[in-house]
Order: sequence, then structure tokens, then C-alpha cells
Amino acid sequence: MQTTTAPSPGTSGQPHLKRVLSVWHLVYYGIILTSPIAAVPLFGEAQVLSRGHTVTTLLLAMIAMSVTAVSFGRMAHVYPSSGSVYSYISKTLNPHVGFILGWAMFLEYLFQPIQNSLYAVLAIHRMVPQVPFALLAALTVGFITLLTTQGIKFNARTNEVLLGFMLLVTGIFLVQAFRYVVLHQTLGGLLSLQPIYNPATFNLRALAAGTSFAALVFIGFDGVSILAEEVKNPKRNILLASVLVCVFTGLFSGIQVYLAQLVWPSHSNLANPETAFMDVARIAGGPLLFTAYGVVLLVSSMACGLAGHVGAARLLYSMGRDDVIPRKLFGYLSPKTGSPIFNEWIVGVLAYIAVLTIPWERAAEIVTFGALLAFTAV
Repeated sequence: MQTTTAPSPGTSGQPHLKRVLSVWHLVYYGIILTSPIAAVPLFGEAQVLSRGHTVTTLLLAMIAMSVTAVSFGRMAHVYPSSGSVYSYISKTLNPHVGFILGWAMFLEYLFQPIQNSLYAVLAIHRMVPQVPFALLAALTVGFITLLTTQGIKFNARTNEVLLGFMLLVTGIFLVQAFRYVVLHQTLGGLLSLQPIYNPATFNLRALAAGTSFAALVFIGFDGVSILAEEVKNPKRNILLASVLVCVFTGLFSGIQVYLAQLVWPSHSNLANPETAFMDVARIAGGPLLFTAYGVVLLVSSMACGLAGHVGAARLLYSMGRDDVIPRKLFGYLSPKTGSPIFNEWIVGVLAYIAVLTIPWERAAEIVTFGALLAFTAV
């Protein structure tokens, strides 16, 4: 049996999730939630906004988000339980404020799998347009939901496999981009400062706008705190994992974008800013790499959907355990997997309905709103 009746932090005699995750499981989860290729769909727009200083905006956003990550870690040190932000605000400010913030966070975690599931369904539908959209949505969301019900250890292993695939394709891009730059600009071209500072186009207002946009790359790192009750030594590991996720995301995204800017230096002649990185991949590695990135974007959407689904279910569990919402339903843990299985299916049903009715852009706006509200509160 996966549950216990030992008191959890800040509670007495309540059931809580089993601590089975290491700090590296948290890091994998956080990287999956933010996505190791998060900068790919944002590259073109960030280039235009920052006037060719996307690398700089990513590094500035990384510093700001790392400071926020430290705040999340300290919060988890005080309340190392599932749904730490909700618990922290409820107990330090006001239960009513915590209730409002809890639902705002739930929107973030719910709409993250919705946003990513919708992208995945749209991508699959373009490949097989003869299959009804509603059927593809049911299969995609159903598959993600089924994975979440297998328990947190299974999800952790799944995250590692998906992360490995994304890192493999990204590694191929880095090698191909490196090769392209050396062939066309010699080895010295790899040491160009132009992607970081170009005096011909540098503008503080543009840099500020680009940095705000680049912060979207880090949306999701706060999900690490949701698993505070399932990680060993949460008082240390939540802070460490949150900071590591932010630093890895910033540096890894920065390397990708730096090489992409070397392959396509100008920000003013991007044919399609929304898919500019795909054009860069085609130049650096040909049509095969272009196709590979299409597949990896689909895998990334599925992976982020899985991670967001896990977070939404555990936030509902935390609120149910506190009797904010019906405890018998939302505070239930499966004896077999030790996970809030009812919540996982509830999130799956809501995600399916939303995928059929809500545009991708609106889902993205709701995710951003929930995340920024949580950042501000902490």
C-alpha cells in the first residue's frame, strides 16, 4: 500500500503521498514541464521583439526566474507538502487568498496539458486529416491520462525516456548547426558576440520586451513544488531542483538559440517568425532534421501534457485534503499506485472537453496568467 496516515506538514493525521522521488526525478519533471525545446517555437518572435538579442533576453530571464526559484524552494522548506504554493499562501496570508490562488494555479496546471494536448492533436490531425478531430482528441488525451494513472514512479521513468528523445534530436541540431557555421564562417564564427550584443540594433526597450517574452520559456518550473510531498528531503531538494531546472533551461535554450542566430543572423528577414527555428533546422541539417523537429515538437507536447496533468491532479488532491473541495473525491489516493486517481481522470475529462472547445492561443494565455499570479504571490 502506497499511503500512510502519518501526519503531513501542517496537518494532523491526514493521508499523504509517498516520498519516492529523488532530486533528479524532480529535475527531469521540471525540464519536461518547461520543455528542453521551449525556445524553439518562441525563437522567431523573440528575435523580432529583441532586435536580434534573443540569447541576451534568455540569460536575463534565467537570472530573474532563478531568484523566483529560490523563493519557491524556501516556501517548500516551510510547507513541504503537495501544492506548496497553495499551502504556503493559505497558511501565511489568508485561507481565502490561498483558495483563489489555488484555483488560479489549477487553471495553469489544467490548461498546460490542454494547451499541449491540443497542439499534439492538431499536429496529428494534419498528418491524418481523414480521422475525425474529436476521435484524435479522445485518443491523445486518453493516452496521456492513462499514463498518469500508472503512478508517479512510472511517470518519472516515462519523463526520462521522453526527455532523452528530445535531447537526442536537439543534440543532432547542435552538431549540424556547429558544422554549418564552421563550414560557412570558419571556426572563429562560433565565437561571435553578435547574438549577445549587436550595437547596430541594440535597444533597451526592445531588450526589455524580449526578456518579458523570453520568460515564457521558463513557465512550468514552479510545478516542481507540486511534488513536494513525493520527494525525499523536500526542504533541500525542492529548492535545488527548482534552481537547476531554471539554470539548465536558460543555458540549454541559450546554446540552441545562439547557434540558430549564427546560422540565420538577421532578425529582419525571417519569412515566418512563428516557425523560424524550423527554417534554421532545414538550413543546418536539411529536410531530415526539419522533419525530426516536427516529430520532437509533437513528443514535447505529449510530455508537457503528461507533466501538467500530474501537477493538476496533485493540486486538486492538496485542496481536497484540506476540505476546500470535497475530500472524499478529491482527497482520495489509490491504494495500488498511491496517486490521486479520481483527480487524474477528472483532469482528463476536463482536458478533453477543453481541447474540443478552446483555441490554443486562449489556453496559452490562461497558462501564463496562472503562472505569473503564482510567481507574484511567492
